[in-house]
Amino acid sequence: MAPALRRAGPLLRAAPRWRPPRGVGVSSQAGDVPCGAGVRVRFAPSPTGFLHLGGLRTALYNYIFARKHQGAFILRLEDTDQSRVVAGAAEGIEDMLDWAGIPPDESPHKGGPVGPYQQSHRLELYKKASEVLLENGAAYRCFCTPQRLDLLKKDALRNRQTPRYDNRCRHLSSERVAEKLSQGSDYVVRFRLKEGVEPFHDLVYGWSKHEVATVEGDPVILKGDGFPTYHLANVVDDHHMGISHVLRGTEWLTSTSKHLLIYGAFGWDPPRFGHLPLLLNKDGSKLSKRQGDIFLEHFVQDGCLPEALLDIVTNCGSGFAGNQMGRTLEELILEFDVGRITTHSALLDLDTLPEFNRIHLVQQIGDERLRRKLVTELQMQVEQVYGDRLVDREVLEKDYVERVLLLRKGHISRLKNLVAPEYSYLWVRPSVSREQLQTISAEVDEIGKLVVGLVEGQTAALTTERLNEDLRGLQEQTRGTKYSSMMKVLRLALSGQQHGPSVAEMMVSLGPREVCERIQKALSN
Repeated sequence: MAPALRRAGPLLRAAPRWRPPRGVGVSSQAGDVPCGAGVRVRFAPSPTGFLHLGGLRTALYNYIFARKHQGAFILRLEDTDQSRVVAGAAEGIEDMLDWAGIPPDESPHKGGPVGPYQQSHRLELYKKASEVLLENGAAYRCFCTPQRLDLLKKDALRNRQTPRYDNRCRHLSSERVAEKLSQGSDYVVRFRLKEGVEPFHDLVYGWSKHEVATVEGDPVILKGDGFPTYHLANVVDDHHMGISHVLRGTEWLTSTSKHLLIYGAFGWDPPRFGHLPLLLNKDGSKLSKRQGDIFLEHFVQDGCLPEALLDIVTNCGSGFAGNQMGRTLEELILEFDVGRITTHSALLDLDTLPEFNRIHLVQQIGDERLRRKLVTELQMQVEQVYGDRLVDREVLEKDYVERVLLLRKGHISRLKNLVAPEYSYLWVRPSVSREQLQTISAEVDEIGKLVVGLVEGQTAALTTERLNEDLRGLQEQTRGTKYSSMMKVLRLALSGQQHGPSVAEMMVSLGPREVCERIQKALSN
């Protein structure tokens, strides 16, 4: 047994490898995970759309669980419903996991020992698995036509009943099946449900069982086109990929008894299951893909930090020692305990995301290594937004951009705020006339000379604290201009705006030479 499993106790046992019944093999290019591989979890989305917040949270909990127990995090794409596959979605999902900082250890792009990691490339494995179930009597061929199934459904709805298959073909004799096959009749493979299912212990919901045979008909596990349904594919793949723990959405809780019956039919030991409660909007309504703003691409384009997104989707839920804002991924891993996950739905308030982002931006600006990345990103954004308007390319120099970041730390919620119009003065010189300044004070020449003299006389680096004191002293040397009016003159001359950071901060940001040039230029216009 692996050391990590010994430390973790019975919760973290690895599922044994399945050995096929004698004379019946299930093998393909898809390999089996080596024995004693430890904790292995998977995130298995369908590429029917791009990654959204609900999917991110499921992936994150799996990633954290794997890292907590020195295990492996696997990305598997469940693309068996080819009619719903969206072009580019498969690549987009993996790209977004990389962006979020929770990259898979094994995936369609990275590969791995138990690939392929895309179900449409594993059809031979599912075919052979269904043959095993057909041979041992756990499954049967169903020849019912779509027209008959549609009539069953309509009849049930007319009688206000839940539509279900009536299991007609499970009673066909072997001779009748052979006759149908010889005639070339189309068929699907259905799994034979049993009554009296055993209860299972869910890591979140505790003991549970669902008598699926009493509420639904035998489910299709292999369709006529050779593609499996979710019920077969996820069981076969989880087994052959050595998945030890399945953490998935609570919508699959009622299907777990069905999946356990399939595991039993193969003679395989199942993984441990844990079903995560729903992630809902703050008003309790379901997250909907139609909202548009729940896809990760939206947050990337909006300048959201991945760390803030991971923080907010865990902060509103459970599984951690506390729910304070500003936690890093490393802290989330340290605090996580699957036993702390409750059955209560998580209510997501995206109105608080700017504050989460602000807090993480403060942390990154304060970290020298991470600040270097922010400097590079801001340089790119300035170049992109202002381009040909950058008369002085010195504003792209590292020291200047870093100074801007440090001065605005805690005041901005997104990096892109710094390229918005209200901060344009940091990158391009404003066009301000003498007449504009004189509408505020008649002493603009005296104010300009005093400030230029103050700045040119500085021998030490400018600081906002010292400048605030010195500017108040200068106001006392005017003939009657109020301090507030003097600040309005300087703010307009330096930025072309009436609002923004303090004048002292503007002066420190721009630097002595630029401050003098802007004041002199405004007075000469």
